[in-house]
Amino acid sequence: MPSTRPHHVDADTVRTWLSQPETVTVIDVRGPAEFETVHIRGSHNVPLHMVGDHTEQLAARLDRPIVLVCQSGTRAAQAHQRLAGVGADHLHILDGGIAGYTAAGGEVRRGRARWALERQVRLVAGTLVLAGLTAGLRAPKARLLAAGIGAGLTFSALTDTCTMGRILSALPHNRGPKDRTLLEVLSQLPTGPAAA
Repeated sequence: MPSTRPHHVDADTVRTWLSQPETVTVIDVRGPAEFETVHIRGSHNVPLHMVGDHTEQLAARLDRPIVLVCQSGTRAAQAHQRLAGVGADHLHILDGGIAGYTAAGGEVRRGRARWALERQVRLVAGTLVLAGLTAGLRAPKARLLAAGIGAGLTFSALTDTCTMGRILSALPHNRGPKDRTLLEVLSQLPTGPAAA
């Protein structure tokens, strides 16, 4: 039975594994635009929504150790939970995400610069709270906007989901390259000897 507890690995371990890329697959579960901005050289982009929609098909294709990567670790943990839930094994989560890997001197590819989705969420949430409080000086009911954002952030933390992030990721600026089909994603994933 596969372990449902995530196994975390540090950037140096992943760098060592990648020196023999045929032994490990790095899957970046961020959105295509985030992946296009910066990603680990040799990694494969499988956005979290695709992992959620096609968990069993993806798990069936993962026949070697897998390192799951995102910006901070939250989406990688969600992907781990889904994949482990259908029997995928040998799953690892990169500690510190892409930023930790870059800081440790890991080799990355850079493209068009964009703000990370988490940073965009903080900006939008902070702006809405500030707007609600400022408007509340003239119309007290406007403070309900700040309360609503606070309640949404609390719910987001308790459920480990982010509705605002999902909405922001659908904006044209965050979509990046065209969405790929499941067959295109599966065809990019390498196959090799089953993990021991």
